[in-house]
Amino acid sequence: MIGLDKMVQEILNEANSAAASSLSAAQLQSQATMADAKEQGIARSADIAAQSAMDTADYLSRAQSAAELQKRKNILVAKQQIIQDMIERAKQSLYSATPEQYFALVLKMASKYTLPQSGEIIFSKKDLARLPAQFEPALNEAVQAKGAVLRISGETREIDGGFVLVYGDIEENCSFSALLEADHDILQDKVHELLFT
Repeated sequence: MIGLDKMVQEILNEANSAAASSLSAAQLQSQATMADAKEQGIARSADIAAQSAMDTADYLSRAQSAAELQKRKNILVAKQQIIQDMIERAKQSLYSATPEQYFALVLKMASKYTLPQSGEIIFSKKDLARLPAQFEPALNEAVQAKGAVLRISGETREIDGGFVLVYGDIEENCSFSALLEADHDILQDKVHELLFT
């Protein structure tokens, strides 16, 4: 029996030794795995932090660009409003001119827009009623250099000021609204240049 006990004891000793060796190896493997996981975690954390910093910088850059764009849009809208207000004030000054100023302007406009031929000039009902005495001779004197002759028509047109020139079947609308509309872009550019350069 002593031999059997001895043999069992040797088997147990070998098993304990093998278990201790396996346990030691498992602990070393576990420590290596933990160290590797820790390194990977630190590296991943650094990657996430770097990506987060890049994303934050990108977001801030885009937000700043969007704010700058909105600022430029707001300035443009404000400039456009100022320009439109100035054009509207100029238009209103035409309507509020004294009769002398108004019809002096009409003579200048007629000399500019009249074609070198005979025709008629048609006014609004309001302007026809307040034409100065001897306006037709003054008008023809103003357009004479262009080789034109104009007769004041008894007809009227629904226009805001200015006149309509008629040459047979051809009409040229020289009302203030039509002229301002036709030259709107040029006027905008000139007002912009005066105000903002």
